[in-house]
Amino acid sequence: MCGITGVFHFANDEPVSGEVLRQMTDVIAHRGPDGNGYFLTDQVGLGHRRLAIIDVEGGQQPQFNEDGSVAIVFNGEVYNYLELTHMLEERGHILQTRSDTEVIVHLYEELGETCVTMLRGMFAFAVWDEQKQTLLLARDRVGKKPLYYAEVDGRLLFGSELKALLEHPAITRELDWEAVADYFTYQYIPAPKTIFRQIRKLRAGHYLVVTPNGAHEREYWDIDFSYTEERREEEWCALLRDAFCSAVDMRLMSDVPLGAFLSGGVDSSAVVAMMSAITEQPVITTTAGFTAEQYSETEEAQAFAELLGTEHHECVISPEAVKIAETLAWHFDEPFADASAIPTYYLSRAARQFVTVALSGDGGDENFVGYRRYRFDALENRVRGIAPSAVRRPLFGALAAVYPKGDWLPQPLRAKTTFRNLSFDPARAYFNSVYGALANQRDSLLGRDLQEELRGYDPFALFAAHYQRARTDDPIARAQYVDIKTYLTDDILTKVDRASMAVSLEVRCPLLDHKLMGLAAHIPSALKLRGREGKYIFKRALRSLLPPEVLARRKQGFVVPLAEWLRGDLYDLANSLLFDPEAHDGLLDRAGVAKLWKQHQSGLRDQTRPLWAILMFRLWQRNFARR
Repeated sequence: MCGITGVFHFANDEPVSGEVLRQMTDVIAHRGPDGNGYFLTDQVGLGHRRLAIIDVEGGQQPQFNEDGSVAIVFNGEVYNYLELTHMLEERGHILQTRSDTEVIVHLYEELGETCVTMLRGMFAFAVWDEQKQTLLLARDRVGKKPLYYAEVDGRLLFGSELKALLEHPAITRELDWEAVADYFTYQYIPAPKTIFRQIRKLRAGHYLVVTPNGAHEREYWDIDFSYTEERREEEWCALLRDAFCSAVDMRLMSDVPLGAFLSGGVDSSAVVAMMSAITEQPVITTTAGFTAEQYSETEEAQAFAELLGTEHHECVISPEAVKIAETLAWHFDEPFADASAIPTYYLSRAARQFVTVALSGDGGDENFVGYRRYRFDALENRVRGIAPSAVRRPLFGALAAVYPKGDWLPQPLRAKTTFRNLSFDPARAYFNSVYGALANQRDSLLGRDLQEELRGYDPFALFAAHYQRARTDDPIARAQYVDIKTYLTDDILTKVDRASMAVSLEVRCPLLDHKLMGLAAHIPSALKLRGREGKYIFKRALRSLLPPEVLARRKQGFVVPLAEWLRGDLYDLANSLLFDPEAHDGLLDRAGVAKLWKQHQSGLRDQTRPLWAILMFRLWQRNFARR
């Protein structure tokens, strides 16, 4: 795993600055502590920071083809590189290393920009073709590895993290107002936007071709829910086990210590169990839990580790609230308010003591309908199928208006959201289920100046576009599709990448193997969600690997005591940033923020989510916006 940077003056006569390129690369040194490398001409510069995983001695970058006319900097892993190596050698290519990086160079010579379709793995890379005067940027299919770019004054700048681009003097740091509204809706900023108007994220499953005529982005992959296959359960189970075994096996290649995260849940347990079935040596597993027992799930992980005989490490965390908030704000580059980044960072830091590569269980919920919200959405859609919209909209809209919000009530009695959803169409209803808590508060938080700049912009538009693009009439599949395109890529995978790379740890996700995902997409939804049970067919496929108590375990997130922190350890920091007298930027409404703060401090209401979002926004401003 690595960090890449670069500059291409495709329509600018100034020479590329080697000093600026080094600054861009040095600021992401945490992604690659094992070395750096550069390629520089007047027209193009490529920078690389290396975390050595494969071919430790010979895998330095940039790498080149035989005559030096094609160069590459690469972040990620190509798991089928040995197969591709044999194919390339049969076609006469001479490879100087045994790294997966060099394979991409020669594959590009054979196939041009479509070489990306041959790669099975996680990646972000840049290929410079001197003869064609072309720069190719590419990102893996689901966005495990990040890539930012900016087209400014005839220059194309790119980097693995946004902070790398900020080192270039051409970047003005002008905010994208729509991105601010997106952040206070989603808790993250969905691609292709970033918090800065000039900078964009290369979207997952896309590549960018840059020539003297400019930059053009193209899609090369999309998950396909357009049809399902009718098979017996036993047949699906066999196919899933084979695909899962292959996905795990491919991700065990490493020249450095490799292990796995283990939470005790179904997905991470399945990964560890499959690793144990494949390898002869005990798997190195790591679990992290907070000192407060109610925020820990280490006992389940310990019991499963003992059952499998793994080399298990349990790390108990006494978190430093202020320090971790400031650390995450710097590493995430732009506002990011998913608080599960905190345990992810601590887990990664703990695992890095024992391994350089860790496999995770990310992706199981999106592929196999594991989130509870899928079940609620399915129930609501059944009601929509019975009651016509002419009845639903006025009836449930009126009920939602009069029903108390009831945050303090048990989950089954919180009917306000359900009533609202039943008055909406399926896309708006699912959006409300996932993001409504923040979206419904957004307008009361955003300042008047910002709302005028937005001119009625609705962040739901991006969500709706993905929902409609799903090429299926199945509402569950539509929900899966939009989650894969938004929540998975821009929240979950962003969180895992930044938190793990902050401590120079590579994380691999077998359940996000694109062939396994493609197989899962063609399984009928009735086999993923069976009654109240999500992941039905996946759990059936795992019966020979996992004991019944693991398969029956309810999904349990790694909860962070943020509510208590905001009244205790984080009080002074939050109070100073939320009400900073110098922060008269018109972005947030001070009265709206003060109301939330007062409600939370009094215990009247738990306003953790919006307050954490505001705090992380102000911390981000302090680091990156005010220069």
